[in-house]
Amino acid sequence: MPATYVIGDIHGALKALKQLVERIAPKTTDTLIFLGDYVDGWSESAETITWLMELESQYTCIFIKGNHDAWCESWLNGVMPEASWQRNGGKATVESFNKLSPAALEGHQQFLNRMRMYYIDDQNRLYIHAGFTSTHGPAHERFEPMLYWDRSLWELALAMDRSIPKNSMFYPKRLLQFKEIYIGHTPSLNYGEDLPMIACNVHNIDTGAAFKGKISAMNVDTKEVWQSDAVYLLYPGENGRNP
Repeated sequence: MPATYVIGDIHGALKALKQLVERIAPKTTDTLIFLGDYVDGWSESAETITWLMELESQYTCIFIKGNHDAWCESWLNGVMPEASWQRNGGKATVESFNKLSPAALEGHQQFLNRMRMYYIDDQNRLYIHAGFTSTHGPAHERFEPMLYWDRSLWELALAMDRSIPKNSMFYPKRLLQFKEIYIGHTPSLNYGEDLPMIACNVHNIDTGAAFKGKISAMNVDTKEVWQSDAVYLLYPGENGRNP
C-alpha cells in the first residue's frame, strides 16, 4: 500500500535532506508532503530547491509554502522583504541563488510561485506550515500570510485542557475541523524536544534543522519517524540560523 510521508522544515540543508530521504527509502508510489521553509539558514538553499524539483519527477510531491519561502519568493519577484529576512537566513539564500543562471533562477521562481498554502488529504488531514486563525479552517483565513506565520494554533493545542470533551461547547472549534493537522514553523527544540511533538490532534514536525536540530519525517499512517543527523554537523564552519 502506498505510504505518505510528511517532512518538516529544511532551511537550505540539502545534505541532511538527501540523508533523510535515503533513510526513508520511499517507493515511487509513495507521497512526500513537505511543510515548507526550504530556504534560509544553511548554504544550499538554491541547491535544495533544484533537488526538490528533481525529486518531483520521481515521486508524488506536495510542497507547502513557509514564511521563509514567502520571503525568498518576494525577493525573486523584485520586492525586498523586511530587513529581518537578512538576519534570519536570507543572506545565505541570496548568496546561494546568485550562483544560478538566469534560466535556472526563473525556474526556481516559478517553483516558489506555485507552492500550496495548505493541503487536505482524502482522510481530512491538514498539512500547513504554521496554522490558521479562522474557526472555519484555512480556506476562510482573511489574512493569507497567517497560514505560514500563525503560532496560536500550536500554542492552543499545547495549552489545551485534556479533560474537556470534544462535544463540549468549550472545545476549540479550530481543533475540530480536521482529523489531524501537520505543521512546521515552530521548532520542537524550543520545548526541549528533538523529536516531532503532538498536542491534541496537531503534529509538529519541525525539529529545529535551522539551528542545532535535525530534519524529521513521519509516516502519517503508522506515525513512524525518521531523522537526519544534526544538521550543523553536516555543515562545519557554518552557523545556519544560530546566533
